[in-house]
Amino acid sequence: MSDLPDVDVFTLHRGSAPLLLSLPHDGSLIPESLQARMTPQARVAPDTDWHVSRLYDFARDLGASILVPTYSRYVIDLNRGETDTSLYPGQNTTGLVPLVRFTGEPIYLPGREPDADEVASRIDTCWRPYHVALRGELDRLRAMHGRVALWEGHSIRGSGLPFLFEGRLPDLNLGTANGASCSPVLQARIETVLAGQGEYDWVANGRFKGGHITRHYGAPADGIDAVQLELSQRTYMDEDSLDYDEARAARLQPLLRALLQATLAP
Repeated sequence: MSDLPDVDVFTLHRGSAPLLLSLPHDGSLIPESLQARMTPQARVAPDTDWHVSRLYDFARDLGASILVPTYSRYVIDLNRGETDTSLYPGQNTTGLVPLVRFTGEPIYLPGREPDADEVASRIDTCWRPYHVALRGELDRLRAMHGRVALWEGHSIRGSGLPFLFEGRLPDLNLGTANGASCSPVLQARIETVLAGQGEYDWVANGRFKGGHITRHYGAPADGIDAVQLELSQRTYMDEDSLDYDEARAARLQPLLRALLQATLAP
């Protein structure tokens, strides 16, 4: 594909525990040739799930596998289905190859949007390899352990995005497709951990119920439990400068560790 250089489209750390962390919006790379077609505001990929791979790096010590993309969601959104069916009918959202930012403002300069052939090429180049790797790692871990948990790690600016939600988003937003993507036992264990801490507010299956990956791969009857955690970025970084905040992250990480440990519990 002409506007994407020949680089690895993801990295996969293979662990031994029955847990896979998928971080599909951590990537921030936008090739210069593609940036030239974008608005100045979009070129810095402001809607990235900034620093989530750094935040979750401790999961390696738990034996987790971690899958991280290279490219920005503006290149292609790995947490959307290949057919780009809306995950939230009737609500504003962004698509498989987004044309608008979370503010509702355009990503591309007028007349520079990708056409159908370009979208198809991005699916082949970026989307499909990520999902092949995700499915392969889930199958590998399930074969080892009998069951596997898929943890979808996400983050978003917690306020000031009326295009997507009004007011202030809770600190932690658990999504299980209204209970369909994981077992009731696992959801109860996760909610017990969330309810037992007093620093962060949280909600289950609120504005964010889990994206395509959670809904598509979650199959508790077949040994795959999938959950999504959407963090408000104020919990671990500065939302204006986009800088990682070591102190905030250090306060949050013990809770994240407890959540992953609850997910790993037999």
